[in-house]
Amino acid sequence: MSTSIAARSAAERRLVEHVDRLAVEHPPIDLASVDYSVRNPVEFEARFGHVLDYMARVELEVDRNVLELTTMLPDPPEIDRVFYADVWQPQEIRHGLILDSLQVHLGRQPADADLDSLGLKLKVLGALAHLGAFQDVCRMLYYLTGMATERSAVLAYNFLHDGVMEMGETGIAKTVIGPIRRQEPGHYAFYQLSARALWGELAAWQKWMVRLMRRMSFAPVGANNEKQKADFGDVMTTLGITDRFEDFAEQISRVERELLWARTRGLKVPDYVARAFREAVELARARTPERAA
Repeated sequence: MSTSIAARSAAERRLVEHVDRLAVEHPPIDLASVDYSVRNPVEFEARFGHVLDYMARVELEVDRNVLELTTMLPDPPEIDRVFYADVWQPQEIRHGLILDSLQVHLGRQPADADLDSLGLKLKVLGALAHLGAFQDVCRMLYYLTGMATERSAVLAYNFLHDGVMEMGETGIAKTVIGPIRRQEPGHYAFYQLSARALWGELAAWQKWMVRLMRRMSFAPVGANNEKQKADFGDVMTTLGITDRFEDFAEQISRVERELLWARTRGLKVPDYVARAFREAVELARARTPERAA
């Protein structure tokens, strides 16, 4: 067995073991374990209501994300399918239901989640992905997006947990935010392991294509239009992310920078990542202070 084949087999084993462990150790959160009691609901809703709404929508939209994946990856590795269909989707949907129920308890409207729309660009990618070499490009983009999404979630839930504890809402911190944030790092680890393994197998033209498409398509998690970008900017401001912007952006893109842009010395954050986050904050500041419900 050659060194490259042995390394690939070892990476595949690590992925299988990791996904199996996630399934066993992190089943979907039991709804009966959640305590929606809030000591000061008016103040809590005013401060964090829009954050809950954004996070609930993003978590619930994994149903559409899976539809997107089956379109752009018509023949994925089996471990990818097991991860997103049997582990990731059930966990994330449960996160969304819990967060949405919490905001409804606070008197807000349920999240307006888009569960089934597919854009033309994605359909074109799906058609091209039937070519095996191009599907590997799509897979790499999937892993990069997954890493950025899950790392953003880990940091955002950490900041939200701190803010909820600061308000003295320990029940929400303990039974809602805490259990959710414990499940996100395992998702990030899956994408990171997958990205590192696949990047080393890509040809030079595939790596060039990944760099080009990533630069063109990067967006903050859940920000698919101008309003959602502004909503994301509001979330960043509320959670204090704008006060530590460089560190946040660097943590989200660290592995991406290492893989795609290692040849660019001195680059801490890819320019398209920094630009997307700054645009979200600028859009939030530019619109009227009153948020859309």
